[in-house]
Amino acid sequence: MSKKALIGIICAVVVALAGGTAAFVVTHQKKDDGQTKEVVEKEEEVNHDGQVKSYLTGEWVDQSIGRSRAVAVMTENTKAALPQYGINSAGVLYEAPVEGSITRMMAIYEDYADLTQMGNVRSCRPYYAQFAAEFDAIYVHFGQSVQGEQLLATGIVDNLSGLDGSLGDTFYRTSEHAAPHNAYTSAEGIASGIAKKGYDTQYDASYDGHYIFAEDDSPNTLSAGTDCVVVKPYYFYNHPYFIYNKDSQTYARYQFGAEQIDAVDGKQVEVSNIIFQNVNNSIYEGTQYLNITVSGSGEGKFFTQGKMIDITWRKGDDGITHYYDNDGNEIVLNQGKTWVCIIQSQYADDSAFYATEEEFSSAQ
Repeated sequence: MSKKALIGIICAVVVALAGGTAAFVVTHQKKDDGQTKEVVEKEEEVNHDGQVKSYLTGEWVDQSIGRSRAVAVMTENTKAALPQYGINSAGVLYEAPVEGSITRMMAIYEDYADLTQMGNVRSCRPYYAQFAAEFDAIYVHFGQSVQGEQLLATGIVDNLSGLDGSLGDTFYRTSEHAAPHNAYTSAEGIASGIAKKGYDTQYDASYDGHYIFAEDDSPNTLSAGTDCVVVKPYYFYNHPYFIYNKDSQTYARYQFGAEQIDAVDGKQVEVSNIIFQNVNNSIYEGTQYLNITVSGSGEGKFFTQGKMIDITWRKGDDGITHYYDNDGNEIVLNQGKTWVCIIQSQYADDSAFYATEEEFSSAQ
């Protein structure tokens, strides 16, 4: 059975649990409301001096990097765990709320061979395992909630857990922080864990990427969008925000009142694209854990090139979440890193967006 077919089955289980170019073909399909939408389908990919387009960033990378399976590492995002290690090497970063009003991150890597410290690594929540599965990534975590354990047992995603006694050399602890804020992994440790588990290191044959990216000479300027230089998700604990830099065409990330820095390279985290995905949610009965719904459809926002548009999202039959503009066209990301903020629907209006830095400063 293909990985996509398996993911399709698992989605039902989750509900029950509560010089080269890439050629594209444009087809037309009917939306659920009867309107016609454009669908951009990848037809073929041609090597560019031995390189391929990255599934994570849309940039040209060596085939050995771009067609080796990504790894998705659960990363703590509290003050007690700072600084974080390795996150600037990730192509995609997810941030979502967990219990206690804090957020946790999942950093998805394809080019990480030189990293000796990644994390710190924290435990699985079921919605993160579902996100990892969308990228056919190997999911790296240190333990799991009860609901996460139940989902992992279905085989939705290959995973490496710090509570697995057979993976003693995949994870390690440092004296930098007290437990549980001091567990880390490395490229060498992940490779060891993958070998011990016998996981495939190449993508499933049916997998052809998650996003659509702009071509090298045709950036998506989001010309129909609204000016938005500062993006401030509602998250109550770390109070994060992004500021757009016109020169670099990236959004610099701040939280806890300071720049968010990767301790490996000493640089601030910057991304080319930001996606807000609004989700329904509840609390698992008798627990403190969030039950976040990532199947079905919902609303959101897309930010790139200092602009913002409203979007909708829908998890397709392929098990992948797709994002659409108001005309029903799947959004085109600019090449580079992407940050996905999972936004609880009841707090969506608490996020804030500013056309200029001056407007943002005045609001503080």
